[in-house]
Amino acid sequence: MKREASHYSTEPAPADPAPLPEAAGLPGRLTYEQLEASLESYLARWDGRRALWVFGYGSLIWKPELSFDRREPARVHGYHRRLCLWSRINRGTPDCPGLVAGLDRGGSCSGVAYRVPAAAVRSQFLQLWQREMMTNAYAPRDLDCRLPDGRYVPALTFVVRRDASNYAGRLSESDILDVFTRGSCGRYGTSLEYLVNTIGALRAHGIADPHLERLARHAGVDAAAWTTHHG
Repeated sequence: MKREASHYSTEPAPADPAPLPEAAGLPGRLTYEQLEASLESYLARWDGRRALWVFGYGSLIWKPELSFDRREPARVHGYHRRLCLWSRINRGTPDCPGLVAGLDRGGSCSGVAYRVPAAAVRSQFLQLWQREMMTNAYAPRDLDCRLPDGRYVPALTFVVRRDASNYAGRLSESDILDVFTRGSCGRYGTSLEYLVNTIGALRAHGIADPHLERLARHAGVDAAAWTTHHG
């Protein structure tokens, strides 16, 4: 199968950087200077002329907050979607954390790929870095995304750092359901609402995630909730 030529170097992806020291009062949190340096390091491989793709697998599907000129269902290999990150602000509190999805090693994952025009890359990627990278829980990676027409495009993807302070590891289904039932709630709502939003957004793009849907059913969510609500 023919792949679209990549505009990035063919060098292997670097290893996850060491955890950063405490910044802005939170362990591992990036300063704005570190955030900008991380973004510039990533964009150093870009020629400045081509559009760049971004792969979304969680809230980036139902709340992209991103300017794009094309959006496609897509699949990446080598990583899978899993509720594996503690959320102590957006979906919980330090005393009662919630859970959100991360892209962890192994398997494959269906999601949505967005193409960002070259002229918008710097402004849009700065917003992405401020949204996704501030807590240093992710590593930006270029993964090959397979589009519906069979083409592969390289896409920025935020994958989980297993050395992050909020990495929850491989939780059992009962552990995840306990998080849903204990009532953890952050500034954007509960983990269960996050789950329903993600399932609904995936369904809207013709994608089913059996694992997430099973969790929702076991948490008592009616299937109608994720076919009518996604964001």
